[in-house]
Order: sequence, then C-alpha cells, then structure tokens
Amino acid sequence: MTTVRREAFGRMPPEEGGGEVEKFVLQSDSVKVEILSFGCIITTLETKDRDGQFSDIVLGFDTLEGYTGKHPYFGTVVGRVANRIANGKFTVDGKEYQLFINNGPNSLHGGAKGFDKVLWSAEVLPNGVRFFRLSPDGEEGYPGDMKVWVTYTLSGRELAINFQAQTSKTTPISLTNHSYFNLAGHGSRDVYDHEISIEADSYLPVDSTLIPTGEVAAVQGTGFDLRQPVELGKHFQKFHLDGFDHNFCLHQGQDRRLAARVFHPPTGRTMEVHTTQPGIQFYTGNHLDGSLKGKGGATYPKHSAFCLETQNWPDAVNKPHFPKVLLHPGEEYNHTTWLVFNAA
Repeated sequence: MTTVRREAFGRMPPEEGGGEVEKFVLQSDSVKVEILSFGCIITTLETKDRDGQFSDIVLGFDTLEGYTGKHPYFGTVVGRVANRIANGKFTVDGKEYQLFINNGPNSLHGGAKGFDKVLWSAEVLPNGVRFFRLSPDGEEGYPGDMKVWVTYTLSGRELAINFQAQTSKTTPISLTNHSYFNLAGHGSRDVYDHEISIEADSYLPVDSTLIPTGEVAAVQGTGFDLRQPVELGKHFQKFHLDGFDHNFCLHQGQDRRLAARVFHPPTGRTMEVHTTQPGIQFYTGNHLDGSLKGKGGATYPKHSAFCLETQNWPDAVNKPHFPKVLLHPGEEYNHTTWLVFNAA
C-alpha cells in the first residue's frame, strides 16, 4: 500500500515567475521518496538496511534555494537531451541547430535552462505523481513544441520512473533522472565500499571533453568490465582509475531488463536498476568537491556518491551508428526505469 501526500515546499523567486513549488511524498512499507514539482527532483529517498533502519540515500538540499542555485543536477530530471552533444550542434532534415554551450565546448543536460530548472504541473495518482510540461519550439535551441510527462510510482520496494513525450517537429530526446546515491546514507564519506555490477559487454570511450569517440569498445580485459561485482575503491586502485563517467551499452530491446546492481555490505542495502533504455551512464561523483552544503549541513566530497543514469547514448544525434535518438511527429517517446531496493 502506497500513500501519497502533497505539501508546499517554497516559492520560485519573482524573476522566475514566483510560482509555488510543491513536494510529493510517496511512502510504502519499505521506501519513502519525496519529489518536487520543480525539476521533478527526487530530494529524499529513504530505504531500509538489514536491521530495518531507514536512511536517506540520495544527495540534495533542505531548501528550494539549494535547488534553484548552481548544483550538479542533484535528483533532477534532465532534458531535452541528457548528457553531452558535441559542440552543441546537430543537423535534422538538412537544418543545423545550435544549442547553448555549458560544458567545455559542448552542450550538457539540455542547456542553460533545461528541464531540471523549470516548474512542472502535477497530478496526484493513487500510488504516485505525474508531472507535465510543454517545452516550446526553440527552447534552448531545440526544434518543435514538445509535450513531456514524467511519472513516478511506488509499489513496495520498487520506484518506477516513466518518461513520455510527443513533438510537433523532429527533435532529439533522451530523458533521465540524475539522482546521486550513497547506500550508506547521504553525507557518508565515499562509495569505495560499494560493490557494483553493470550488465554491459561494451562501453563508449570518450575524448578529453567526455564526448564519445564513436568507438563501441568491448569491456573484456579492461577496467570497464563490471559484469561481475567489483568493490569500487579496490577497483579504482587496481586499474588506476580516477572514477567513471562513461556510457555502458546495454543489451538492446524494448523490454525491461536488469542494467545494474549495487550492494553495500556494511548495511546490506542493495539497489537494482532495470530499464528499457539502450544505455546507462555510470558516474562516480568525480567533480564533487565538498563545497556545497547539503541536507542537514552535510558536505559531499569527491566520490561520495554515484549516479546510474539510464538514457540513450551520448551524442547519438551526431553518431548515425548509435541507437536512434530522434523523435518524429506522430511518434511517442516512452521509456521506464525501475529502481528496486532490498536489504540482505
């Protein structure tokens, strides 16, 4: 049985239109999740350890000001296109489009004001909440009026995130939730004692600006072979890695499949990620530096969290051999990711 509550969380600043931001609290016997109508942000995600104790396992802020300020996309929904587009350029139907450049020479996570920085309208469901917005033609340089729905539903130990969209002009789209997890509890020092596996036989090597080179490389015999669980800290040392920020290529198909599994031996918490998406970006918080004051005054240093962002492959709009990223008028974009929590 899931209960859903809605409550006020704050108001947008006057220069942003001053609208009211609501918080939606979804709660089952084993999971509690809090989500904002601003950026569809997961602010809190509490799960049980093996002793039945709840801890909040996502990074974030106590106040709206934290989220409206500069931060690394804590808990947000990013779009229209998650991850990087090389030089912020792409061509559709013979027309070149130029996006805002906000990450070195590239466009990242939708641009200057992506889906993570806007207010969405909300509708309460029996076991969740559905957010909606219209992204107007030309927003952040993207073509077409795009209708977007993001639906969070909680049943038992499983949180489902469904993304749907329709467009009036052909446009690239790749939506994801950008939560930062630490199964020991947010504010814990690092994730080195987490064990992770990713169901991927290949990954995408990147250039110095983190754009895929175009090669689809086998993980076999490399530090990217996570098909069997590895303990992160030891794995970093063994392969002299500074962390991960790479797309892993999942087995193709429209059906739900297991993408990744994380286990935290000290607490017994596990998190499984299932998805219909073709890729998953594994990021180990390499750019966190402890400068942001998070929930309860916690600081978040380097490697104090990980992200598992289910999405299309980065820069797919400029790489014809990557999975299709264009949505055409009359089609529907429809992907779901499931987060399943257990304790052993």
